[in-house]
Amino acid sequence: MRHFDDTQEHGGRGGRGGHRGGGGGRVFGHGGLRLVLLQLVADKPRHGYELIKEIGDRLGGSYSPSPGVVYPTLTLLEELGYTTMAESGGGRKLYSITDAGLAHLADHRADADALLARMQDAGSAPVGRPPQVVRALENFKLAMRLRLGAPLTDAQAHAVAQTLDQAAQTIERI
Repeated sequence: MRHFDDTQEHGGRGGRGGHRGGGGGRVFGHGGLRLVLLQLVADKPRHGYELIKEIGDRLGGSYSPSPGVVYPTLTLLEELGYTTMAESGGGRKLYSITDAGLAHLADHRADADALLARMQDAGSAPVGRPPQVVRALENFKLAMRLRLGAPLTDAQAHAVAQTLDQAAQTIERI
């Protein structure tokens, strides 16, 4: 997997659920994910899920950071005063950049631009799996993690299992 920051310190790695493809290595080195998230929020206020999806899309489906990496990073950015968070209904959190975040981004403009350029290059490189299928699979996995975060009734569990069985049968027929 490609490195998106040249530092060798610990950084935001998607872990088992967010990292695909051959080889090891982290996608974002120390501070890399923070800069990318800041830039995306500077482009327009976004929810965490939108940020995860945007990164995955920009990387052509070859990598999608896990919620377990993105949300703590967003919390850190808020604690540093670089972003603000507002409830936007349904418990969803909308992140916006602050003046301090814009200043931090300006101070690290070259690094942010380099990361975004490498992401673009990686997103345009051919991958073994069609990116639209990888994106849809990641959306599905996130939906399942979120839904299974709370207990299911017996009826809900049967409905989920039936939906999964139908999807599997449909895919087998393609």
